[in-house]
Amino acid sequence: MSAPSEAGGRRFPPWLGTVAVYALSLGCLLWVYHDFDWRTELPKLRQIHPAWVVLAVAADVLVYVSQAWRWNILLAPVRRLPLWKSVQAIYIGLFANELLPLRSGELIRCYLMSVWHRIPFPLVLSSALIERLIDGMWLIFGFAAVSRFVELPADLVAGVWILAGVVGAIGALVVFAVLNRRFSHHVTTRHRWSEVLRTAVEGLHAMGRSRSFPMAVGASIVYLALQVIPIHAMMEGYGLNLPWGAAAVVLVVLRLGTVLPSAPGNVGLFHLFAYLGLHRVLGVDAQTAKSVAGVMFFIVTVPLLAAGAVALAFTGSEIREIYHRAHQHHREHRRKPVHGREALR
Repeated sequence: MSAPSEAGGRRFPPWLGTVAVYALSLGCLLWVYHDFDWRTELPKLRQIHPAWVVLAVAADVLVYVSQAWRWNILLAPVRRLPLWKSVQAIYIGLFANELLPLRSGELIRCYLMSVWHRIPFPLVLSSALIERLIDGMWLIFGFAAVSRFVELPADLVAGVWILAGVVGAIGALVVFAVLNRRFSHHVTTRHRWSEVLRTAVEGLHAMGRSRSFPMAVGASIVYLALQVIPIHAMMEGYGLNLPWGAAAVVLVVLRLGTVLPSAPGNVGLFHLFAYLGLHRVLGVDAQTAKSVAGVMFFIVTVPLLAAGAVALAFTGSEIREIYHRAHQHHREHRRKPVHGREALR
């Protein structure tokens, strides 16, 4: 029997969330490939010209270099950072995401940046939150534009607009924090989270009001545009002859769909939403759409594992060791938080 919580309720077993996520991912994978014609589709892989694979892999690597560049721009009001270290932290985080569930790599990359550059952990988390909100904003704008020119499934439209509402609400809170710095000073100091929240709000204020913030928003366009290239390359490799805009449509559906927590590497969810984008939105043959989804997953996963392994090797540590240190650091920081004003000096 689970131990009762402080509020008098019952806590769910810590493994329950992980089991649910794995079950969801497995269910998606089985649903996509339960009727897949392996005998007919697998030989088509030999028809993909290696040049398209090279282009897709190169673009996929550059995606995360551009993310590191944007991250440095966001953190510029706090500290000037070397690009290589940001790239290394991101690739180690991506490597963790491919091996550990629930996107543990996000915590790991923020932990590494905090420790390497002595930046308060809530400030780094604030920058990661801003990254996701900017991406969400551009993706929702992209979805709105796509929906004007392409007839989309009603359930997909409804799901995306629900997600848009959530992103909008979080964004409104962030804007409030950016424009109202005094809010952080009204947070009660009795709660253990108060100083963490105060430091996070200070960081949001510094980054959101900085002159470099519009540049970070612009850098997000580069970051998202580079993600279109691997999708387009795989479409061309399969001879689909679809325009660049079609790859952008798949990217929007794919990125919005994989916002949900999932198994390592977004297994299952990636395949499901890549398939839905190709088949239900663009009208690609179902068997071909499943093939392209599988190859796309392979193309974007293998470079992350390879680059992440190299980045991790430079630390001399194992990924689970870093993962446990990151969680321990997070717990210790909640007990002994850093004051926001001191953090921004």
